[in-house]
Amino acid sequence: MNSRLENRRNENRRIDNKPRIWEMIKPYVTVFDPILSFALLALCVLSIATMYSAAYDFPGRFAGHMRNIVIALLVTWMAANVKPSILMRVAVPLYITGVVLLICVAVFGDVSKGARRWLNLGFIRLQPSEILKIAMPLMLAWYFQRREGARTTLDFLLSLILLAIPAALIVRQPDLGTAILVTSAGAFVIFFAGLSYKVIFGLMALGAAVAPFYWEYVMHDYQRQRVLTLFDPTADPLGKGFHIIQSIIAVGSGGLFGKGWMEGTQTHLEFIPERTTDFILAVYAEEFGLVGVAVLLMVYAIFIGRALVISGNGANAFMRLLAGAIALIYAVYAFVNMGMVSGILPVVGVPLPWMSYGGTAMVTLGLGAGLLMSLNRHRKLVQT
Repeated sequence: MNSRLENRRNENRRIDNKPRIWEMIKPYVTVFDPILSFALLALCVLSIATMYSAAYDFPGRFAGHMRNIVIALLVTWMAANVKPSILMRVAVPLYITGVVLLICVAVFGDVSKGARRWLNLGFIRLQPSEILKIAMPLMLAWYFQRREGARTTLDFLLSLILLAIPAALIVRQPDLGTAILVTSAGAFVIFFAGLSYKVIFGLMALGAAVAPFYWEYVMHDYQRQRVLTLFDPTADPLGKGFHIIQSIIAVGSGGLFGKGWMEGTQTHLEFIPERTTDFILAVYAEEFGLVGVAVLLMVYAIFIGRALVISGNGANAFMRLLAGAIALIYAVYAFVNMGMVSGILPVVGVPLPWMSYGGTAMVTLGLGAGLLMSLNRHRKLVQT
């Protein structure tokens, strides 16, 4: 009799503990925003299918891509559990660390393929410029949050200086693609903070005025060649123009519905260069056609649109500025990659979000998605 009563008590305790356990883990499980999660899941499905075809002749590449996706999703989950107040506290240290590491790269970084972009710390080989893709908007969002209600022209000037320092160090490596992304990330924050249109047009005029100087004395020969190839890729069809020409052929040959999964001739006859990284879109367009590209664009639009809604619902300036910057970072990634694959922009080595092979970029994008989810979860909590 006593044993039966004891068993019933134990069962009641287990039943009572279930809601308590769920309440404990619920904040860590239900962190994913449904709309952002749907867009990420769709991108992962499209990415896996495309990479399987593109990497068919690359042993280990598909497995590596799957590993990168899993790691990026884990980073997304971890970032979604970080409170905005913590993000504000780490903004300045992360920015300073990134700039210091960029200086170290300039002094004694590893040289690979003519560029000094990597820093060998012994236990890890790090590309510090990737840190600034997130540290830059974090820093500027923190700064404008501190100056909310009292912003002056001097504040915008200082923000431009904070942006120019890492951008100049990255351009010097040289890494024009990453410099564009870091500059864009910071510029979006400054724009959303209320930079005057007069100043914007003035900076554009200044940029146009110094462009000849930049072309002549700053740009490297291969960078100038990329721009010239953009205007006339047929001038060197078997050399500098080969990438763009083969990419355009692949995109155009896909037609309306594509040649079918695993049926891309440009892909499997190895005419598309860098088909698992920078030119993954050419593989996708050849096999899934215009309809497939339209679906991919719609998925990006859903993600970016939801991110902008999160930005508009932010509880304070920091949350609004950071979410808006991350949204447009995704937009710049997609626009620049699609532009260079279709031949309307120079080839600058910018990956297609969640589609291209590459662990560092995938983790950075996953971190950005996780920060958006964190900002959405805490939108009703006004942080100081």
